[in-house]
Amino acid sequence: MNLAVISVIALAIAVLVSCFTPLNVGVLAIAMAWIVGVYIGGIPLNTVIAGFPTSLFLTLVGVTLLFSLAQTNGTLDKLAHHAVRLCRGNRGVVPVMFFVLAAAIASMGPGNIATAALLAPMAMGTASRAGIPLFLMAIMVGNGANAGSLSPFAPTGIIVNGLMARMNMTGFEVQTYLSNLLAHAFVAFGGYFLFGGLKLFRSNGAAGTVDPAAVLAPTTADKPYEPKQWVTLGVIAALLVGAIFFNINVGFGAFVCSVILVLSKCADDGEAIKRMPWRVIIMVTGVTVLIAIMEKAEGIDLMVSFVARISTANTVTGVVALIVGIISVYSSTSGVVLPAFLPMVPGLAHQLGVEHALGIANAMNVGGHLVDVSPLSTIGALCLAGASSEESRPLFNKLLAWGLSMSVVGAIICYLAF
Repeated sequence: MNLAVISVIALAIAVLVSCFTPLNVGVLAIAMAWIVGVYIGGIPLNTVIAGFPTSLFLTLVGVTLLFSLAQTNGTLDKLAHHAVRLCRGNRGVVPVMFFVLAAAIASMGPGNIATAALLAPMAMGTASRAGIPLFLMAIMVGNGANAGSLSPFAPTGIIVNGLMARMNMTGFEVQTYLSNLLAHAFVAFGGYFLFGGLKLFRSNGAAGTVDPAAVLAPTTADKPYEPKQWVTLGVIAALLVGAIFFNINVGFGAFVCSVILVLSKCADDGEAIKRMPWRVIIMVTGVTVLIAIMEKAEGIDLMVSFVARISTANTVTGVVALIVGIISVYSSTSGVVLPAFLPMVPGLAHQLGVEHALGIANAMNVGGHLVDVSPLSTIGALCLAGASSEESRPLFNKLLAWGLSMSVVGAIICYLAF
């Protein structure tokens, strides 16, 4: 058995483990990269170590630290509370507001999972009190969080743009972000209006209005922004402006912003560091080390050949979106699936004669994220956790059907769009 086949088998094992066990697949991937690379492939240890994505690691740590600081000092929570009040009790507007709010916050930097963790409990509690179907609220807040996941400032966007940069696909950050945002807006609002959203707009009344004071914490609902929260918002705004207009490195800029917040006593870095998504960071960087071994062993070429045999230049976007979507239902999209599949893009484009490889990359990105409101994913599970015990089983079934169907819907969207 040659090294290419062995490396593909190692990746397949890592994906399966991520689906069915609690072991962090990044830890397993690093261990397998060492064994496969050094002891089976005879690759020098320093070459294996060089596969660690240092730049990606520093950017992820810097950005997630900054927004952990913003979360621990109450800034992000305050934004969410004030946004609820803007709905003025309109039941039909509330889920729409949560979609917009989730997309905006996720795009600013926290990313999809952190945003869902922040908003899902509030959104599901609001839905229960206002008589809004929990399924409708879940698909709106879940897809809203995913809509902002590929922002150049969000962890998953940083991961995807880093992977694409390794393939010499640079300058597509905005296109990648907007493609994903528009796809999620399309399916979220389509599902919302298809499954009863219009009725909510027609049924507003005293019994169906949302009382913000009833769903918001009394200690925060009526208080204005504190000075530390204004400073936090100003620092984040400065980072965004610097990155967009002055080409400041987002990761290192975030470290500087974090230092400012801590030294000015606007936030506590001890608590923020504890809340950082270390599991995801280890997962992504670990799998990337194994992918680097696959590239040297020509395992990527082997996978490309397989996908090329079952697709054509016209169908490849739909095929890869379907494959990635099905796997993403059970496995981490940002931590496992995209790091495993995105390196195939240049090879697929070359073998199939596709002129613009960006369409294949966008199909993988969108197809992988559209299924993530499944209750088997973190975002779907966070929405499910906000339901009462008698409502959780029906909601689980609906979200599972939604997530699985999105693998097919995503394939169709990607085939037509890309």
